[in-house]
Amino acid sequence: MKRKDVILILIIILFAGIVSLIVSNFFFAPDESKSLSAEVVEPITSEFQQPDSGVFNNKAINPTKLIEIGNSNNQQPF
Repeated sequence: MKRKDVILILIIILFAGIVSLIVSNFFFAPDESKSLSAEVVEPITSEFQQPDSGVFNNKAINPTKLIEIGNSNNQQPF
């Protein structure tokens, strides 16, 4: 490979890099889209509010309770 070829390849790489940087900044990252915003979250407090009495009451169904249908002492499922 000749010295002129190496210099020409380096110039082409440099030119392509500069052009791609300019084009990508123009299309993909306009200035107005670079600003970020975040949702404001209220801090956690040590106060505990009572849950809704319509849902959490002493007559509500407990989904963790074992449901037994009938009087079966059979330990085999089938």
